[in-house]
Amino acid sequence: MTAVDAAAAPAGTTGAAAGTPAEAAGTPTEATGPLTEAAETPTKATGTPTEAAGTPTKATETPTEAVGPLVRGVGVLRRLTEADGALSPSALERATGLARSTVDRITGTLARMGYVRPAGRDLVLTPRVMELGNAYLAALRLPALLGARADALADELDESVSLAVADLDGIRFIHQATRRRALSVSFRIGDLLPAERTAPGALFATEWTEAEWTHWRRRRTADPENASFPTVPPSPGQNSGPPSPSFTERVERTRRDGWALDDQLIEPGLVAVSAPVRHPDTGRIACVASVVSHTSRHSAADLRTSLLPRLRTTVKAMEADLRAAPPAQPGPAPSGLATWTTASKHELGRDFVESLARGLTVLTAFDEGRPALTLSEAARATGLSRATVRRALLTHEHLGLVTAHPDRTFTLTPRVLDLGFPPHARTSLPRLAEPHLRSLAARLQEPTALAVLTADGKEVQYTAGATAGRVLTVHIPVGTRLPATATSLGRVLLATTATPLPPDLSEIHTQGYALVDEELESGLRSIAVPVRDRTGRPIAALNVATHAARRTLEDCVHTLLPALRSTADLIQTDLHTASRFTPVPPT
Repeated sequence: MTAVDAAAAPAGTTGAAAGTPAEAAGTPTEATGPLTEAAETPTKATGTPTEAAGTPTKATETPTEAVGPLVRGVGVLRRLTEADGALSPSALERATGLARSTVDRITGTLARMGYVRPAGRDLVLTPRVMELGNAYLAALRLPALLGARADALADELDESVSLAVADLDGIRFIHQATRRRALSVSFRIGDLLPAERTAPGALFATEWTEAEWTHWRRRRTADPENASFPTVPPSPGQNSGPPSPSFTERVERTRRDGWALDDQLIEPGLVAVSAPVRHPDTGRIACVASVVSHTSRHSAADLRTSLLPRLRTTVKAMEADLRAAPPAQPGPAPSGLATWTTASKHELGRDFVESLARGLTVLTAFDEGRPALTLSEAARATGLSRATVRRALLTHEHLGLVTAHPDRTFTLTPRVLDLGFPPHARTSLPRLAEPHLRSLAARLQEPTALAVLTADGKEVQYTAGATAGRVLTVHIPVGTRLPATATSLGRVLLATTATPLPPDLSEIHTQGYALVDEELESGLRSIAVPVRDRTGRPIAALNVATHAARRTLEDCVHTLLPALRSTADLIQTDLHTASRFTPVPPT
């Protein structure tokens, strides 16, 4: 069972629905424990007995071997994600139904893992939490194999293009190539939509079993307004768009046509056309590619006549890419996880929930070269004991985050993207850098800034900054442009891009930083280092500015530079995590 094979079946299904020999649903196995349907927070273990979007409408019992702290921790991450990444501790207490002390211990553990941080009175998700969703997207392989085709189609048509997979009776985005316009589509990677309100949903429903149709009907009865789908706007009123045929009628038409149309189902003015990308071995739908526009640019009929042919051409190329894709090679497994969690427990005592940390790290064992893992393989990849991994996987299966297969392997489900991914899926480098800039400015009591080179390389443009609490300070507003050669920010970037390098820039290139002494303005000293993307290419620079009376040149190098480099490393770590499957613009 590969991740792409699993993608050809709705999340949370096994056996015949996934194109594999079926075992009785709900039958315990020695390797996996009970095979339960996904339920987000079904019992007092979570403190929130509500049902999640896309999960069965009848809550299931928590397995006796499930890890309670892990269930509660996943619930906290989901509530934060639903709130677009930020909630106060008291709001989390109300949203989860957990005691304040429990919320504090869970969020303290998540903070130790780098997944949340305090911001004023709130707790906010950090970009590092995206490593959980990255594990799913990497194991799936579809974004890596097909994303470039989707991006090229978006450029050709000048329209937004998305890729989506099935998630029970919903659809979840795994790739977005969005046009940057004043009026543009705001859906993000990881967002979940109800099948009946989308074109991809009609395509996936052509492969539903009777049990899946029954589940959909129950969910529609229990939640007719789709309140359990946080990213979906309210259902359009009767006068807000054209009359819509029933979902079952649309599914039958889609089955005949082989493609699907969304004529303002999600929101008035929003239209889309979709075509299935089929798995080369099973012929089932691996994902659905969609072109999305609005009625001021294209009518629904125009989508069918002018854009569908080009979409189908791209889909054929995507299917050829899947057929030609070589097997993925396992990369290095996460290392030191068991040691790190044990050391954190010894340091923090009861304030660190070790079972939560270990349970979440199990999800990061999956990757492009490890899309499906047995219990023993997951234990080897994490360094955790087999018993610990077994209980974690059983808990994740109960929560709908992993699927157990008859060959005794486990794969991640799209629901892993519920754990903090969408709030950062549309981030930018300035947004990633700002909390680190504020922390650095507070620590040094000096102003900090982030800047990029302009297209012609002659100026730097300030994109983010943080001030210090001094009477005499440097304040350069965001958006300001200054000559690149007169600033430390500009010089350190020119030293990585200019060819050939003049002697002064060659020295900066060698030492890795630029120090400017009173050249832009009398009394102003600044020191800067580059910020690099996943490929190692410098895309921005970070600096600290000071007055010459406060710090000598030697002090700038020996005191400011180490702190500056440490902060650049933190920004780069966030950037590399966030940009693995989502574009992160530098401005």
